[in-house]
Amino acid sequence: MDIRQLTYFLEVARSRSFTKASQVLHLTQPTLSKMVKSLEDELEMDLIDRSARQIELTEAGEIVFEQGQIIMESLDHLTMNLNDLMLLKKGRIKIGIPPLIGFLFFPRIIKEFQDLYPDIAIKLIEHGANKVEEEVKDGLIDIGVVVLPLDKEAFDIVPFVQEELMLFVHADHPFAKKRQVKMQELQEETFILFSEDFALHHRIIDECVKAGFQPNIGYESSQWDFISGMIGENLGVSILPYSISKKVDPEVIKAVPIVDPSIPWRLGLILKKGRYVSHASRAFIDVISSLYEK
Repeated sequence: MDIRQLTYFLEVARSRSFTKASQVLHLTQPTLSKMVKSLEDELEMDLIDRSARQIELTEAGEIVFEQGQIIMESLDHLTMNLNDLMLLKKGRIKIGIPPLIGFLFFPRIIKEFQDLYPDIAIKLIEHGANKVEEEVKDGLIDIGVVVLPLDKEAFDIVPFVQEELMLFVHADHPFAKKRQVKMQELQEETFILFSEDFALHHRIIDECVKAGFQPNIGYESSQWDFISGMIGENLGVSILPYSISKKVDPEVIKAVPIVDPSIPWRLGLILKKGRYVSHASRAFIDVISSLYEK
């Protein structure tokens, strides 16, 4: 077995599709199929059940998939250790980040880091916070950015931002003229929320339930621009971080503080407990900590 065979099989297993895997790997599908078949021949076992519409792993395939991921993670650790010997002249960091958090904070963070470490490559992977958490746990990304609190048993956590969530409404909405609004006053409103794989989606629903009502969700989206546009057309309201108020046109959208209760919004960097942390990742954490130290 060689590393290429294992790499190709793992991608097919993750994608459950030779077509999708070949696109990710930039290989022709026949070449990919041949490599996976050669691995099966070498092991003298079928790893993939090709009889179903969507391919499934055999029992042997599940074992190779599980152990193969551990092998590849170990190889990644070897590479990162060798890069560390080069005193941060080279390296790479894979960071999982929700789009909203990336939009609000990461242009400044990336600029600061790249000025200090221009030869370290950063790959940003945009997902909702729930998906980011899963990928850190699975070892697919080095650092995740999530909404806190989070399970301290599974992750090492570095808090870096804390602010309040606010109500965002169209400038013609009656609440736009209020100095503050109570959660209970929102029970008749139509909400525009991020999609279900975003932590903010569940957080807002939980806060509404605590205030004694189920929110009327009119629209959901994974895109901040869409949510902003819908508020700008007076099609609903949303609850978003304070920092958003600096990004919208105050003549069109108003941000109103929420009280009884106020809703804190805390962000943190997470790393898989027990996983090797490269010098590049540590340097990235240090840059964020210096930018947002209290």
